[in-house]
Amino acid sequence: MFVARGYRVPLSAIAREAGVGQGVLYRHFRTRTDLAVAVFRDNVEELRLLAAARPEPEGLLVVWRRLVEFTLEAEAFVAALTDADAPPTWQGDRELEQILAAPLERAQGAGLVAATLTPHDLVNLTRAAHGLIATAGPADPASDVDRLFGLVDPALALG
Repeated sequence: MFVARGYRVPLSAIAREAGVGQGVLYRHFRTRTDLAVAVFRDNVEELRLLAAARPEPEGLLVVWRRLVEFTLEAEAFVAALTDADAPPTWQGDRELEQILAAPLERAQGAGLVAATLTPHDLVNLTRAAHGLIATAGPADPASDVDRLFGLVDPALALG
């Protein structure tokens, strides 16, 4: 619902779509931001499983592309991160760095990506993408995100 209708979609609509009462939704997620963070946590778990399933050097690029897809789809999460009324308790950057560390090392060992990249750099690139998404207005930021990543390392570009 966040992706389809935006971050400010009524929680009552989310509850209806999920087939639960509003009370049940509020019992599990006190705020809209808590719900957005929970959705993103599911994405992080998917990335963890994908990284484990792709131990070859090219696995980094598979995980990276999925992370970027999540980032481009995550306008609602970007809105949650910048929502002044309810700052999130998101601490996932460290988790993402841990997920990316071994695949990055393997990709660097195979010469697929720049040896100077760190997991922290990759997470910062996704944060930069969030900034592009948040400030792009009605434009589609995907091409700008792709160009930014390609400037850092051509292997990170999506297109």
